[in-house]
Amino acid sequence: MFSVQTYTERRNALKKAVGSGLILIMGNEEAPMNYHDNTYRFRQDSNFLYFFGISQAGLAAIIDVDSGEEIIFGHEFTMDDIIWVGPQPTLAEQARMVGVYRTEEPSKLPERLKKSSKVHFTPPYRFDNMIRMSEWLSIPTTQLKEKASVELIKGIVAIRSIKTEEEIVQMEDAVNITREMHITAMQLTAAGKKEYKIAAAIHAKAREGGGDLAYPIIFSVNGQTLHNHYHGNTMTEGRLAINDSGAENTMFYAGDITRTIPVSKRFTEKQKEIYNLVLKMETESIAALRPNIQYREIHLSANRIMLEGMKDLGFLNGDVEEMLTLGVQGLFMPHGLGHAIGLDVHDMEDLGEKYVGYRDGLERSTQLGLKSLRMAKELEAGFVLTVEPGIYFIPELIDKWKSENKFTNFVNYSKLDAYRDFGGVRIEDNCLVTETGSKTLGNPIPKTVEEVEALRG
Repeated sequence: MFSVQTYTERRNALKKAVGSGLILIMGNEEAPMNYHDNTYRFRQDSNFLYFFGISQAGLAAIIDVDSGEEIIFGHEFTMDDIIWVGPQPTLAEQARMVGVYRTEEPSKLPERLKKSSKVHFTPPYRFDNMIRMSEWLSIPTTQLKEKASVELIKGIVAIRSIKTEEEIVQMEDAVNITREMHITAMQLTAAGKKEYKIAAAIHAKAREGGGDLAYPIIFSVNGQTLHNHYHGNTMTEGRLAINDSGAENTMFYAGDITRTIPVSKRFTEKQKEIYNLVLKMETESIAALRPNIQYREIHLSANRIMLEGMKDLGFLNGDVEEMLTLGVQGLFMPHGLGHAIGLDVHDMEDLGEKYVGYRDGLERSTQLGLKSLRMAKELEAGFVLTVEPGIYFIPELIDKWKSENKFTNFVNYSKLDAYRDFGGVRIEDNCLVTETGSKTLGNPIPKTVEEVEALRG
């Protein structure tokens, strides 16, 4: 946990942002895998962690903005609980550690909510919480999202978006654990091995760091599938493997790093061309980070670099600015440049991307690639975000565009035939926006061709 002062200041800032009424912050319950007592790894709700700091199932909390009263609702451990999970600090003791001096049984929460004329809550994303909140607030489950408090959502986003020095310490810790995961993958990747052997070693490094995975591992020679969680392929010479994996540290902060590894000891010349182009997209995007610039503009700039490079390599013809406007780049990079990161790997996205990554007057594009940009708004000092450009050769997408005669005046489809089994390249780092520019978090993780090949032996 952080200090009592940290949690108290966070809640006071939230009271000020919301103004009046009763704030409800829901914790999470255990989630069964296949029967009640066999559960998935418990993960507390990130808003609950941020404002109340306690990682325990079955909790909820209220903040009365008008009176200042703060209460955590939950059961104390019984002797039967202790027999199975061992002695635990009481809920009251844990509450005092975060500056809350009143705890009550969960049965008393509905009555508290009914007495309030205005209850602020965030959109629930777990069905058990949806059911409870629907009963307590007399709101149909289908209407909870639209009835969620905009004042509370905007208040949380404003507070959580600016990372404090003590949070940056935790985020660098998460990235440094993630670094070990990636170095291990670079050292162990080899022809003849199953992907799941590497995925297992990556997961082990996350656990060795004291936490666990921040999200399911993406490790695949089929990197053209952006979120490829299948690990059953046997790696072969001449392929590329994308490793997109990150650790969640003991304080629940996330790392999210991607590296691309040659299965052979060295990159081929064809692979180097694409790899170095993606690396240029990434390093120049990081160099462009600063306050008061829209991340959308950096995304477009990265795509401009890609179009120029792909034109030089003979994949494209024509005017780069025209291609950028029309969306030709979506064929090769059908995702956004990055997203906010913090307690969540996609930070606060349960609150809605339109609040986290967009602002009034900034509309979401419908163009392939740009429509998947999660962070588009102006950057501020204290933001932490991912920078993760990529270039992919997706046979199904290539075939679709070709059959539709789409952008035939720009795309050299005949050259793409030799790249149908190329896969993809993605390179990603986590960056803090500072007052004067940016800082890449954590110790450097090998990413130049020479650095990666040096680890390949």
